[in-house]
Amino acid sequence: MSSSLVLLVSCLTASVALLSANNIATQTGSPSKLKYLLDPPVYAEVVGRRGENVTLPCIMKIKPDHYKIKWTKLEPGQVGPENIVMISNAHAFKRHGQVGPRASLRRAHNMDASLRLGQLQLRDGGRYRCELINDIEDESVEVTLRIEGVVFPYQSPKGRYKLTFQEAEEACEEQDGILASYEELYRAWTEGLDWCKAGWLRDGSVRYPIISPRPACGARTQPGIRTYSPKDKNRDHFDAFCFTSLTTGSVFYIPGAFSLEEAGQACGRRAGELALVGQLYAAWHFRGYDRCDGGWLRDGSVRFPIGTPRTRCGGVPEPGVRSFGFPNKTSHLYGAYCYR
Repeated sequence: MSSSLVLLVSCLTASVALLSANNIATQTGSPSKLKYLLDPPVYAEVVGRRGENVTLPCIMKIKPDHYKIKWTKLEPGQVGPENIVMISNAHAFKRHGQVGPRASLRRAHNMDASLRLGQLQLRDGGRYRCELINDIEDESVEVTLRIEGVVFPYQSPKGRYKLTFQEAEEACEEQDGILASYEELYRAWTEGLDWCKAGWLRDGSVRYPIISPRPACGARTQPGIRTYSPKDKNRDHFDAFCFTSLTTGSVFYIPGAFSLEEAGQACGRRAGELALVGQLYAAWHFRGYDRCDGGWLRDGSVRFPIGTPRTRCGGVPEPGVRSFGFPNKTSHLYGAYCYR
């Protein structure tokens, strides 16, 4: 990582930490206006990886004689019925929606209304509301669940800027991911993501992150997230920014000079299958996977992950997953990245 990039990321990290500290000081310095619920909650943000279990805190200070606890996932721009996760009283609870089957109440003590979520999925991230309902003085607190992961840019095998919004969603899902949110892209930018191609995000916006401004990436001289004007999801075409997290399996490399079909067969002989792009990024991000050999992936692209940059491995000074694009599928030039 260059010295200027290190300085920029360090400044950004310090600024975020200072803002967080100021927010906490402001919150804790003023008395809560809520009668029944502890506010702010024990943790305003909870972080977990895909497949892990987490607890979203909600603690009562006073317990009404009669009450219900309702947990809801707050969706940006939600239209229609709210996304209820669970409704409970002192004796029973009922699960709702897609998250509900993996949810339960912790009940560590008789004032505990905290929500446990098991086997986290990529779409579980976001804001959750714990609401105490007693038909007289309803109260609520909010907790943010952040899925720890990695953002990766994705381009269609057909070339640059070929994906509608729906096609971008499908492309990310096919590569073991989902479209990234603005918050996920912003965090990736603070961690060093610099990409001079625009891509769809989960909210339907089109943006790209720039660390080192240059003429080919817009005229502005300051680093930041570049944002396009509103685009038509059905008619406009861009790339995609995908988001993925920890996987349960592992990625491994088979050396050789395979065609795409032969690479798949080689993985099969090792009880695996060709890895997806998101799986390779997860191996690089979470497990420090480093391999200076180009290999086929299931989408027909050829890539390799670099944790320790060196001259003979692409010459780029930052870590990352390098791409050779989408070569001829019959080319006998590359090994195979497999997943099992």
